[in-house]
Amino acid sequence: MHIHILGICGTFMGSLAVLAKELGHTVTGSDANVYPPMSTQLEAQGIALISGFDPEQLDPVPDVVVIGNAMSRGNPCVEAVLDRNIPYTSGPRWLLENVLQDKWVLAVSGTHGKTTTTAMLAWVLESANMAPGFLIGGVPNNFASSARLGDTAFFVIEADEYDSAFFDKRSKFVHYQPRTLVINNLEFDHADIFDDVAAIQRQFHHLLRTVPSNGLVIVPEGVDDIDAVIDQGCWTPLQRFGGRGNWQAKLLSTDGSRFEVWLDGDLQGTVDWQSTGEHSVSNALATLAAARHVGVIPAQGIEALNSFGGVKRRMEKLAEIAGITLFDDFAHHPTAIQTTLAGLRKNVGDARIHAIIEPRSNTMKMGVHQARLIGSADIADSVYWYQPSGQSWDLSTLISDSAAVKNTCYRSVDKLVATVSAEAEAGDYIVVMSNGGFEGIHQRLIDAITEQTTL
Repeated sequence: MHIHILGICGTFMGSLAVLAKELGHTVTGSDANVYPPMSTQLEAQGIALISGFDPEQLDPVPDVVVIGNAMSRGNPCVEAVLDRNIPYTSGPRWLLENVLQDKWVLAVSGTHGKTTTTAMLAWVLESANMAPGFLIGGVPNNFASSARLGDTAFFVIEADEYDSAFFDKRSKFVHYQPRTLVINNLEFDHADIFDDVAAIQRQFHHLLRTVPSNGLVIVPEGVDDIDAVIDQGCWTPLQRFGGRGNWQAKLLSTDGSRFEVWLDGDLQGTVDWQSTGEHSVSNALATLAAARHVGVIPAQGIEALNSFGGVKRRMEKLAEIAGITLFDDFAHHPTAIQTTLAGLRKNVGDARIHAIIEPRSNTMKMGVHQARLIGSADIADSVYWYQPSGQSWDLSTLISDSAAVKNTCYRSVDKLVATVSAEAEAGDYIVVMSNGGFEGIHQRLIDAITEQTTL
């Protein structure tokens, strides 16, 4: 069967393409923005990528077109699919019908940490010789790709609350029918499709309704917005992590790189890993709880976490040049920016941190989080904000109102790169935060710093 995917370079759709190829289908796809790491992964899989949405790509006619949620009416390919009556479906629906139907699905949901926690959980099951299938919204360093079918009934999936397609406005995760469900956290996000937190909670409760009574729901202790979802009705056993929950951590280092794991008052072992930050510790507890539900004893899970290699673009160390360390991070929400920088600060102490931030997500472009945005990066010593095109509000106004000298705004990536490379010194840390390609700023920084330090 020939499957053509519109929006193939999105993290979800790219992973779906990998699964379709593994099932033996001929897979092609197109997108407007083609950039690593997803484009690199797809090309390595032998999946043909087309730039743009010229309807000629639908000749010869594919057996089915899988339409990504970034596609809308008016897109030339979408219009051609409808006009020519070509069979089409959404990504989540295709996934349910072709991959998940007979699986024990372990779903990881929440506003933050989904990708990393999904990768953790897949790695823990893999280390326990359970050979799970998985779909991760990023490229994990412990695996060759972001998705695979697996050799057993277990399938780990990143469960996103974003909508499924222009013709199906339900959240993606409603299609997945998990038996093990993690809800990591819940905040207002995706303002382009949700009016308020209550609208997001409604979708999470739709998800909760699909978990069977012999399943397990894993949630953090003491999060009011999640408790409100549970209070709407829960027909599945609950386990809680953090605070006074069933699963607790006792930090042995301030940066979260070493901590004890406790379950119902009993010590299970010590995690000693390369990840940092209290958010990473929470992700680990949720992972251990989910893995235990399918038979992985905590000691096994802890041993696996000690060799967890992280995910590309999640505080991924890109380079160290003349004592200057450069990281790439996907942070796209004030909470994510704050927790990521807090974790780095605890790890590097008083060393200088330069944060380069592109508020590029749809919610950011709408200006929903303006009030919190500038303050979210206070932990950094210098913050370089980039004003992306198409943004309806002016970042420089927020910066001037903040009266914080360390914040500056740029509309030119060239100028931003030149400034940072000139100001960075040995012992400094640079973190680039964006959920997009950012005009290739990562390699441009590496080249500029290399040139600057060799002068």
